[in-house]
Amino acid sequence: MDWNLLYVLINAVVVPAWLLLLFAPRWRTTALVVHSGIYPLAFGALYTVCLLASMFFGQSAEGVGMGSIAAISALFDHPNGVIVGWTHYLVFDLFVGAWIGRDAPRRNIPHVIAAPCMIASFVFGPVGLLAYMVVRLLRGQGISLFETSEGGAEPRS
Repeated sequence: MDWNLLYVLINAVVVPAWLLLLFAPRWRTTALVVHSGIYPLAFGALYTVCLLASMFFGQSAEGVGMGSIAAISALFDHPNGVIVGWTHYLVFDLFVGAWIGRDAPRRNIPHVIAAPCMIASFVFGPVGLLAYMVVRLLRGQGISLFETSEGGAEPRS
């Protein structure tokens, strides 16, 4: 297996989604591709295959597990483990970026303000989510994750 090629490919596949979120947030194609289950399903399948290869088919370093920091570190001592971790980051960062892309218009937060938060999500993961929540707080929007429009539900008292 050419691990570097796989790494390059998964990065190349996720970039178009981010470009759509940033430069064409209201296009139908963005809704069909980025806001659908396509990316989570595709990356989830790759993640599952690589994780299973690590767990059951010897595609991991010795001592891999979830019980200690040493066991987690061992996961990243094999290229397959790096792919597992990187895929995990990519799919969840995109999920957060897509959520920001849907949430901002519902809250009348201009795209020019939300876009840097999405970029931060792409590059630094949780930093982008934190930045977006700070934007919402500063605009008096709060930090509730309940979707309040378009059929979303607030909890009932």
